[in-house]
Amino acid sequence: MGKKISKRFQELYKRYDKDSTYSKDEAIEVVKNLASAKFDETVEVALKLNVDPRHADQMVRGSVVLPAGTGKTVKVAVVAKDAKADEAKAAGADIVGAEELIQDIQSGKIDFDVLIATPNMMGMVGKVGRILGPKGLMPNPKTGTVTMDVAKAVENAKGGQVNFRVDKQGNIHAGIGKASFTKEQIDENLTTFVRAINKHKPAASKGRYIKNAAISLTMSPSVTLDALELMDIK
Repeated sequence: MGKKISKRFQELYKRYDKDSTYSKDEAIEVVKNLASAKFDETVEVALKLNVDPRHADQMVRGSVVLPAGTGKTVKVAVVAKDAKADEAKAAGADIVGAEELIQDIQSGKIDFDVLIATPNMMGMVGKVGRILGPKGLMPNPKTGTVTMDVAKAVENAKGGQVNFRVDKQGNIHAGIGKASFTKEQIDENLTTFVRAINKHKPAASKGRYIKNAAISLTMSPSVTLDALELMDIK
């Protein structure tokens, strides 16, 4: 038995050819036309990469700041002390602390979307790694969230930084804006995101790096992107 397609999806399928592959520009136009929810839906991109992340040399992980932002308000917490704590507050961090912030996390009080820490605080943060890890909140130097430059990290997090990490199946998903964004803003963000993924191509990945790609909204079916066109974004 096939999966039952909802009435709303059936209606949305009438707006485009779901079996076609679209160029980046066409796909963005289509996906903007698929907005149907009562809220401002997130524009999501999904890439299937030709990597085997079980091998350390094929892990694709990093972060990128999207030029048009993500369209969502991000709550940022910083684990830092003294001058670095002051720097984080001045940069607009929502929560700044040390032992007491770690205690809050231990007790299950996690009122933030991004956690940044200075390197000297990572021993303390490690104590709550088992809580933060599964939520994808563990600070990491690869995503710029373990750093002495806390002001820059806070600005990036607030200004549209997206972290990406390939899953066990070789997929990468990310929110790259909102349905209310202009076509140009979505295009700029998508191009910047794909460029970052291409830059992270492992030397061990042979052949076609991006196997397939799609763009969708929170509540819409996906639109297939031309993966070869995306691989040309340098």
